[in-house]
Amino acid sequence: MKVLGVDIGGSSLKGAPVDTKTGQLLAERHRIETPSRLSPAEMGAAIARMAAHFDWKGPVGVGFPGVVQGPFVRTSANLHPDFVNLDAAAVFEHAVGAEVSLVNDADAAGLAEATFGAGRGVKGAVLLLTFGTGVGSALFVDGILYPNTEFGHLKKNGESWEKLVSGAAKERRGLGYEAWAADVGEYLRELEALVWPDLIIAGGGISADHAKWFPHLKIRSKIVPAEFLNEAGLVGAALHAARAL
Repeated sequence: MKVLGVDIGGSSLKGAPVDTKTGQLLAERHRIETPSRLSPAEMGAAIARMAAHFDWKGPVGVGFPGVVQGPFVRTSANLHPDFVNLDAAAVFEHAVGAEVSLVNDADAAGLAEATFGAGRGVKGAVLLLTFGTGVGSALFVDGILYPNTEFGHLKKNGESWEKLVSGAAKERRGLGYEAWAADVGEYLRELEALVWPDLIIAGGGISADHAKWFPHLKIRSKIVPAEFLNEAGLVGAALHAARAL
């Protein structure tokens, strides 16, 4: 099955048609910048532009950075507040004129990695973390997803961990990789105490530079970079849609 995968981030949309049997992109990934917080209608229009770029008429899978239950968005920490408790799939379907399936963005990235990437065939607990505008998380046990874990919103001194350890936080705080990795290591040790992962997969744009910060982590778990790097979210969104629609 071929599905247009769209990954909504805090500052852009990324999309491409995906062969969901192989996880391969069928065209070069396209990016649409979203420098301001788009309303649901504006986000729908942006997804429609993505579909038009590929002259796409088929099903669309969308990864959203928040808790997703069926077609509904329940939280929107880094995007427009009007998404909260909205049937976003219906809004996007109206804009695109095609079937749309919605999934949490980190769960989407995890689906890509568990099916085709670094988590393929791994038994036990696999924890995927995406370090971008925020910190997304996906937890799998023997390949089965526990959805909407949202570990980026665990608290340290009353503030979400993602405010300290996201890729955006590294830049905002002016940290080098070693100093940033010290905080990331503390965060990962807290997660290790909660879920005892057999494997941690690091995704998001900063995962491409894993050689610069993995060596500074003091954790017990094995950690590897996401094989799909920054394409995991759109591949997984397409995969979820192929299974759901």
